Amino acid sequence: MPIKTISSAHNNDLKDLSRLLQNARDRRKSGLMVLEGIHLATASLEAGGELTALYINAEASAHPEIVQLVASVGERVAVSYITPGVFAKVTALTSAPELLALARRPVPERPAAHVSRLLLEDIQDPGNLGTILRSAAASGVNEVFLSKGCVDVYSPKVLRAGMGAHFVLNLHEAADLEAVLNDFNGSKLVTALDGAVSLYSQDLTGPVAFVFGNEGSGVSTALQALAPARIKIPMPGQAESLNVAMAATVCLFERVRQLEAQAG
Repeated sequence: MPIKTISSAHNNDLKDLSRLLQNARDRRKSGLMVLEGIHLATASLEAGGELTALYINAEASAHPEIVQLVASVGERVAVSYITPGVFAKVTALTSAPELLALARRPVPERPAAHVSRLLLEDIQDPGNLGTILRSAAASGVNEVFLSKGCVDVYSPKVLRAGMGAHFVLNLHEAADLEAVLNDFNGSKLVTALDGAVSLYSQDLTGPVAFVFGNEGSGVSTALQALAPARIKIPMPGQAESLNVAMAATVCLFERVRQLEAQAG
């Protein structure tokens, strides 16, 4: 495909790009996501993702990683260079990234049986969700189920916070979390402030389903009823609770600690 130069914010391609950046409904309908910056675009490709378009800040056109990226996608991907002033109008970031890339939203594979998983109910803050995904990827829990009430997992803010975690996880959107828990045969753990059992008293060396809920209301009573173990993270300090992303990280890495201890 020929490389284009775009110097007007009224360009139809840029208008479509702006809509995808701002509107979750348009992203879902199109089956696309917008990747901001070299790191996310490269991480997507390395994981086997499919880019459909590259919009490059003309000021960064000679950047070695951009030159390499353009060469690697060849003629499969439409490439456009955007003049700096116009590029800055498209992205909401204070400091414009080197590029924006359009990519196909991955289609999740059938979840593997008897492996640990993460269930997320109505997580609303993009930063929280991205951080949770990053911790899941780092801890080796790759099956993630998100309720319909979660913020768009492929929103630009969640993608930025995830730092590439999306591309190594099996993400199941709009999942029926009650059905997922019912079908799971391992340990089922729900975090709750009034949970009677300490996280550190639980055996996490087998398959585990961790359930985390909305920042304000926590895990719904319906899901709590399906999980025999209501757990809490001991907090000897003065804070009343942990941010959901921090709580998830503590739980995920307690599992890692126990597995490391078991391995000797």
